[in-house]
Amino acid sequence: MSDQELRKEAHDLDVTVWVGKHGIDSVVDELADQLDDRKLVKVKFLRAARGGTSTDELAAELAEAVSADLIETRGNTAVLH
Repeated sequence: MSDQELRKEAHDLDVTVWVGKHGIDSVVDELADQLDDRKLVKVKFLRAARGGTSTDELAAELAEAVSADLIETRGNTAVLH
């Protein structure tokens, strides 16, 4: 599927992974499990997780940690495939 088709599909998804003050390391296993079960997962980066880092940087780091594709980031939310 193209990125555009995946973005359309992700539009109605609910956020199922929240990254908080413990950072991305605390959600890597959960995200990997969810990606095994589903095609797309929405991740929300809370203010405590961002600190001085941008959502784009954190999302790219998280995608690399679980060997996933980063489809898009919008605001403080990212969609991984």
